[in-house]
Amino acid sequence: QLQASGGGLVQAGGSLRLSCVVAGGTFVSYVMGWFRQAPGEEREFVAAISWSGGSTYVADSVKGRFIISRDNAKSTLYLEMNSLEPEDTAVYYCAAPIPKYRTAISALQRGYVGTWGQGTQVTVSN
Repeated sequence: QLQASGGGLVQAGGSLRLSCVVAGGTFVSYVMGWFRQAPGEEREFVAAISWSGGSTYVADSVKGRFIISRDNAKSTLYLEMNSLEPEDTAVYYCAAPIPKYRTAISALQRGYVGTWGQGTQVTVSN
C-alpha cells in the first residue's frame, strides 16, 4: 500500500528527495510520516504532515534540513533531505497511523503506526 523510493548514496552536504506512493486511494484524510532506522538502532520518527499539508512536525535532529510535503492529487508523500550528514544514514520508511489516530500528528510521532511502507536505503558518505 505504501511504496517508498528515492534513496541512494550521497556525499555529506548533498541532498535527496524520497517519495512514497500511496496505492489504491487509501489513507484519505490521514496524517502521513517518515521514520528511519540506522544499523543497530531503534526505528525513530523523522517527520509527519497533516492531510491538507497545513501542519507539519519535524524531529529536532533534522529540523532545518528536512522538509516533508505531500501531493494528494498524486497520492504521494515526499521527504526532501538537505545538508545530509553521515548520521542520517539509515533505512527510511513511510508510515500511516492506526485508523483511530488517522488525523493526529502527535500519535504518529509517538509511534502509533498502522501501516509501514517498505524501506528505502539512504547512505551518506564522508
